[in-house]
Amino acid sequence: MPSSPLLIGCASGFSGDRSDGAAAVVRTLAARGGGTLIFETLAERTLALAQLARNDDPRRGYEPLLDELVAPVLADCLRHGIAIVSNFGAANPVGAARRIAELAAQQGLPAPRVAVIHGDALDAPAQRDLLRQRLGAALEGVDVVSATAYLGATEIAQALAAGAQIVVAGRVADPSLTLGPALAHFGWDPEDWARLGRATMAGHMLECGLQVTGGYFCVPGLKEVPDVHAAGFPIAEIDADGEFVIGKATDTGGAVDARTVKEQLLYEVHDPARYLTPDVIADISQARVEELGGDRVAVRGITGHARPAELKVNVCHHGGWLAEAEISYAGVQAEARARLAADIVQRRLGSALRLRADLIGAISILDDDAGALRRGRPEGHARDVRLRIAGEHADRAMAERVLREVTALYTCGPAGGGGVRTALRPRLNMVSCTIPRDAVHSGWRFLDEIPQ
Repeated sequence: MPSSPLLIGCASGFSGDRSDGAAAVVRTLAARGGGTLIFETLAERTLALAQLARNDDPRRGYEPLLDELVAPVLADCLRHGIAIVSNFGAANPVGAARRIAELAAQQGLPAPRVAVIHGDALDAPAQRDLLRQRLGAALEGVDVVSATAYLGATEIAQALAAGAQIVVAGRVADPSLTLGPALAHFGWDPEDWARLGRATMAGHMLECGLQVTGGYFCVPGLKEVPDVHAAGFPIAEIDADGEFVIGKATDTGGAVDARTVKEQLLYEVHDPARYLTPDVIADISQARVEELGGDRVAVRGITGHARPAELKVNVCHHGGWLAEAEISYAGVQAEARARLAADIVQRRLGSALRLRADLIGAISILDDDAGALRRGRPEGHARDVRLRIAGEHADRAMAERVLREVTALYTCGPAGGGGVRTALRPRLNMVSCTIPRDAVHSGWRFLDEIPQ
């Protein structure tokens, strides 16, 4: 088992994250002898959106910013032995892998060893039957877009151990992107739950990108972060026992301290003693956080328990149409005019579809869909209000009525409305369940072994 720590840097926390953060991470890893670069790009519905894109064009379906993320750092990663591991394959991991091979060829680089993970998509009839059994009425009469299981770190580790320089996955659990390289590097027993629990939480610290280096953390006047505009992406130093230190790319802004680490450590954790992942049940109930200085924080005391018997599955299906329209009112009685405009639209559409009205600048985020706060609060005197009306319906034509009614307020509504903007888009709904592991048939192959 290697005694030197494994460095893993993250350069993306979601699809659409900044695409210029990887360079500083790669420079830091290269200066310290190499490591692994991960990109985490899949939120719950991202893969379903990718599947819709692939349905329109079989060449699409992977991370739209793949070129911007990978191309600037590909040569340096290959030159310095920095592995790349990511779920940016989304609904088309093979397509993403082929695009990376094309990028390497365009840059005159030797063809990298690219591994592709498969098995997360649950498309087989037996798998769909099982989902219907598990979800029951939730799947009756719906048009399924995607059904995917959260894979773990096993295939990532196997591919890296076999010599992969780049590993492309679809749906894998976010922390598994980090645990996989750690398993390959240290050669841990896959049932060494304590070490797996620690490295899993190292991945948990990395998975949201700038969240742990001050981005999502900062609140002016309460939680100040220096140079947050130039915050660097995080890097984990994982030792042979799975204990880890969180830092960030050198010569970048932001901060890594006990506060940022504690917030991220608890992010999305319901039971600190039982954080369920495909690989292990992590236990952070006795975790200790120690500032080391220089934007480095040690996390110790984590352990783990035997992995869950089943895997989580997300099923996304078409949920009709979402219509949004906005119009602005300013000056005298602006709020009163916006309230009247909302009332006009709601009266004209009646109960034909579910509506929500927001008075941006007066009452919006804190209100509920039914408008209880708006109705219960006395009319204010805001002089700059933007009315937003949103409606949903299974039928596109019905949803479009929202757009027409708000547009008509130019002349049919209160005085002085302007700046109408409208948008109509398909809506995705999601349900989740768990299924037995043996119902998921995962594996991996090198790209050059996959038929064109």
